[in-house]
Amino acid sequence: MTSRNWFITGTSSGFGRHLVEQLLARGDGVFATLRRPGALAELEAAHGPRLRVATLDVTDAPAVRRVVDEAFAAFGRIDVVVSNAGYGLFGALEELTDEQIRGQLDTNVLGSLAVMRAALPHLRAQDGGRVLQLSSMGGQMAFPGFSLYHASKWAVEGVVEAAAQEVASFGIEFTLVEPGAASTNFGSGSLVSAAALPVYEDTAVGEFRRLRMSGAFPRPGDPAKMARAMIASVDIAPAPRRLALGSDAWSRMREALTARLAALEAQKDLAFSTDATS
Repeated sequence: MTSRNWFITGTSSGFGRHLVEQLLARGDGVFATLRRPGALAELEAAHGPRLRVATLDVTDAPAVRRVVDEAFAAFGRIDVVVSNAGYGLFGALEELTDEQIRGQLDTNVLGSLAVMRAALPHLRAQDGGRVLQLSSMGGQMAFPGFSLYHASKWAVEGVVEAAAQEVASFGIEFTLVEPGAASTNFGSGSLVSAAALPVYEDTAVGEFRRLRMSGAFPRPGDPAKMARAMIASVDIAPAPRRLALGSDAWSRMREALTARLAALEAQKDLAFSTDATS
C-alpha cells in the first residue's frame, strides 16, 4: 500500500473526519483544516507529525492560499487535495435571504474554487496529483427547497469538467465525489430559510420540509464506507471523473440523467433545424 500525503478541508465532522481517521490508521500523512479549533486534538496527540491541523475558513481566499502553501511546505509533497468544506441551505428560492444566498455560494462555490486555485500551482510544480472535489447526487439532480445548494454543486461540477481538461497535461486529475444521503451531520448542519412562506405549505417544498423536519428522509449511505471508497479511488488510473456513492445517489442520478437524455433526443429535429443553411 502506497503511503500518501493529503490536504483535506472541512475535517471537524462528517466525511472529512472519517477521511482523516482512516488515512492516519493506514499510515498516510494528513494536513487537515477546520473551522472549529481543537476538534482533532485527540488525533493530533495520537499521531504526532503525520497530522498537521490548521484553522481555515475557505471563504477567506488569502487565508486559503497561505494555508495551502503551508501544507505543501510542511510535507514537501501533497499527493491528494480533498475540497470537502461545505454545507446545505434549505428553503424555496424566494424564502431565502440575500445573505443566505451569498453565504451558500461563497462557501460551496468560491471556497472550493479558492482551494483548487491555491493547490494547482503546487501540483503542477510537482508534476501531478489528484483533486477530489466533494459534490453530491445533488450535482446531477434536484430536490424542491434546495435550489441554492443545487446551484452550488452544479457550479462546481461545471468548474471541474473544464479545469480537468485544462490541467490534464500536467498530470493533475480530478474526481467529483457524488454521495447520496448519509448519516452525517449534514442535515443538522444545514441552514434553513429565515421564514417559511405559508403559500408553499401545500406544495412540493412544504412536503419536503415536513419530511426533512420529521427526520424520516432516508439516509442509506454509510459515511465510513463512503470515505473508504474515496480513498480507494485514488488508486484507480486514470482517475474516475465521478464517484457515485450510495444506492440513492446511483438511482436518483440515473433517473435524472435518463430523463434529460430522453428530452434532448426528442429535440434533435428542432436543434438541427436552427443551424444556418449554406
